[in-house]
Amino acid sequence: MYSFSESSRIKLLQADDRLQLIAFEAIEFIDFTVLETLRTQERQKELFDEGKTNTMNSKHLIKPKSKAIDVVPYPINWDYLPSFYYLAGVWMSIAGRHNINLRWGGNWRKDNNFKDNDFMDLVHFEIVGA
Repeated sequence: MYSFSESSRIKLLQADDRLQLIAFEAIEFIDFTVLETLRTQERQKELFDEGKTNTMNSKHLIKPKSKAIDVVPYPINWDYLPSFYYLAGVWMSIAGRHNINLRWGGNWRKDNNFKDNDFMDLVHFEIVGA
C-alpha cells in the first residue's frame, strides 16, 4: 500500500471532500502525488501565460475548497503516458462507485474519445456541477 507525502496531505486539505475521498481510496491502488488543489488568481494567470491551462475560470479557484485537483503518477515520468491513463481509470472508477460526477482533463467531453480534446491536461480532475 502507498501513502501520501506530507506535502500531498497538506494540499488535499484544500480540496473538496469528494476529491479527498477519491484520493484516499486511489492511493491504496496506485502511487501518485498531489501537485495542486486550491490556487490564487496570480497562480492561475501564471499557468495560463505558460500555456499549462486554457482558462482563467478554473475550478481550482473555488473557495473555500477547490473543486479541482492535479495529480501525477509516482515516480514522475512525464513522457510515460500510460501511467496517466491508468491513474485516470482508477480515479474515474472510484468516482463512479460513489456517484461523484468527475471529469478528467484527458477526456473533457466524458465521451471516452481521447483524441477529440482541444487541450490535454492529464493531471487534472474536477467535480462537475455542485
